Amino acid sequence: MFPVSFSGVTQIGQPWNHFRVVNHHKPAVCDDSKSVLTLETDQWRWPKKPIIFISDLHADKLAFDTSLIASNAVTISRKGHYRLTPFGKQATFIIGGDCLDKGPANLTLLRAIQQFMQTGADLKILAGNHDLRLFMGLKAIGINKQVGTEHMFVRMGNKAIPLLKEVFDTYLANTPWQEDTPDYPVCKMHLFPRDEWFEEFPLFAQAANAKKAFSKKAMSKEAIATEIKKMRTKAANFEDKCKKHGMTLRQVYAAAKQCEYLFLDRHGEFSWFFRSLKLALRRGSFLFVHAGLDDEISEKIQQDGISALNKDFQHAIHQDLFQFYFSSMSSLFRTKYRKSDPVFSPYGVDLIKQRGIHTVVHGHVNQCTGQQMSLQQGLLHIEGDVTLDKNSRIKEGLKGAGFGATIIHPDKLVLGISADFPSTKVFSAQSSRSELFVVN
Repeated sequence: MFPVSFSGVTQIGQPWNHFRVVNHHKPAVCDDSKSVLTLETDQWRWPKKPIIFISDLHADKLAFDTSLIASNAVTISRKGHYRLTPFGKQATFIIGGDCLDKGPANLTLLRAIQQFMQTGADLKILAGNHDLRLFMGLKAIGINKQVGTEHMFVRMGNKAIPLLKEVFDTYLANTPWQEDTPDYPVCKMHLFPRDEWFEEFPLFAQAANAKKAFSKKAMSKEAIATEIKKMRTKAANFEDKCKKHGMTLRQVYAAAKQCEYLFLDRHGEFSWFFRSLKLALRRGSFLFVHAGLDDEISEKIQQDGISALNKDFQHAIHQDLFQFYFSSMSSLFRTKYRKSDPVFSPYGVDLIKQRGIHTVVHGHVNQCTGQQMSLQQGLLHIEGDVTLDKNSRIKEGLKGAGFGATIIHPDKLVLGISADFPSTKVFSAQSSRSELFVVN
C-alpha cells in the first residue's frame, strides 16, 4: 500500500501488476518459467487528457453518480446538479456501453446522462450489446418482415421487458392506449417472427455467407443452428416472461411503439442516445471498446483507422442490420473471446500494434473484485466492468451500491477505483519497462 495523488487528491494505492493469461501465445518478451511479462511501455503514447472510463451502468443512476464522485471529477449538489471539478474539466469521460437493461430505471439514467452532458463535460458513449439489441428490436417491429432481422424483437428476450414496462408505466398507463393499439393477433404478428422464419433463416444466412457482402463470414453453420435453437426457446417463452412482469402482449406492443418514438424519432426525448454511440475510441495507445476484437476487425482498424470504423457503423445500422449484427464488426460489442466467437489471433494483435495500439480498455465481462488486467493473445486488456448496477450486484452476492472508474492518466498511470476492492489499483509506466506477474 502507498499514497497516490491525482487530480489534487491523495488516495491509498496498491501496485497493480498482476494479469491473467487468456489464449496466450508466448510472446518473446514473456518468460513463462518466471510467469513474468515485461511491457515495453516506452513505445506507448499516453492520452493528452485524463480518461475516465465507466462501463456497464445497466440503468442504475446511483452507480453513475457514485462512480463520477469516486473519480474526483464531479460533485453533485443536494438538488442533484452535476458540477465538474477542475480535474473533471480537464478530462474525457467515456461510458463503455450497456447503459440499458438489468438495473432499476433506464429512463432515469438516460436523463441523468443528458443532464451531465449539459455541464459541458467531454463525454463519449460506446455502443454496448444491450444498447444495440434495443435498437435492432425496435427496427424489427412491423409487418414488412425481413428474414435477417424479423426475429430481433423477441430475440431481445426478458432482459428488455423491464424497460418496456418502465416506458408503459411512465407514458401510457394513464392514457387511453388501447384505442390506438391493435388486437392481440395483430400485435403478435408485428412482434414475432413468422412460423416460416425458422426454415427460411438458415437458407438466408447461408446465402449471405456465400456473398460475403459485409464480412468474410457472417455466420458459421454452428452459429446458425445456435440462433435457431435460441429463438425457438425465446419465442416459446416470451409471452410468459411478459406476464411475469405484469404485461400483456398488447401492452408490450404499445410500449414498443412508444420506445420507437422516444429513441428513433428525431423529436423523441432520447433520440440523442443512438446518434451518440461510437463503436470504438482511441486515445494514444489505448483503444476503448465495449467488448473486444477479432482478426477481421483488426485488419479494418489497421487499414482504415477508427474514424472510418465509426462511420461504417452508423451507416450499417441504418442499412443492413443482419450483416452488421452477425459480422465481425459485432465483436467490438459482443465477443468474450470464446471458441464460438470470431478468431482473435497473434495475426490480429500484430495488426493492432502496427497502428500503435498496445492496450484495449473494455467492459462487457463483469468483475467482482475491481478492475482486472488480462492478456488476450498477448495484447494487454484492462477489464473495466466492475458490476455497477443493483440487480447484477444482488445476483453476484455483492454488498452495497456499486461504483467504479478506470482512469488513464497522462502521468503514465492507470488507476482502478472500485467499490469491491479496498484501495485504488495503480499501474505505473514511469519507467520504460513495466513488469506484470501472472495470477490464476
